[in-house]
Amino acid sequence: MSDEMEELVGRLVVGRKRDGHKVFHERVKAELVTLCAKSGASVSKLARECDLNANQLSRWIWEHEQGRQRAVVARSVATREAFVELPVMATAASSGVEESSGAMSVQAWLPNGVVVDVRGVELRQTVEPTD
Repeated sequence: MSDEMEELVGRLVVGRKRDGHKVFHERVKAELVTLCAKSGASVSKLARECDLNANQLSRWIWEHEQGRQRAVVARSVATREAFVELPVMATAASSGVEESSGAMSVQAWLPNGVVVDVRGVELRQTVEPTD
């Protein structure tokens, strides 16, 4: 075992619970998960070197991936705009002032399952000729 690995193992366990279970340092767990992600790394070998059950280390890897996925989703949701512009195209006669009207319906399905349904919105637009 390398000196780096011995140092990591020494920092991994920070205490014990009343029932005897180990309490692990969160940052060191993350370092160990990062080591597992390196090419050619063996989860079972790293677990043995750290005096861990391979299933425990595999669970940490899974939890790390889940946390990363939640962070990506949260970041993408946070960067979305709250409003989306909907261009409305109107047709007008080429001469004179004309008023056009009509009704519009919009339906939107949001990622959280909410459906926004706006039907029969009156549209009025006054079109003036250009010189």
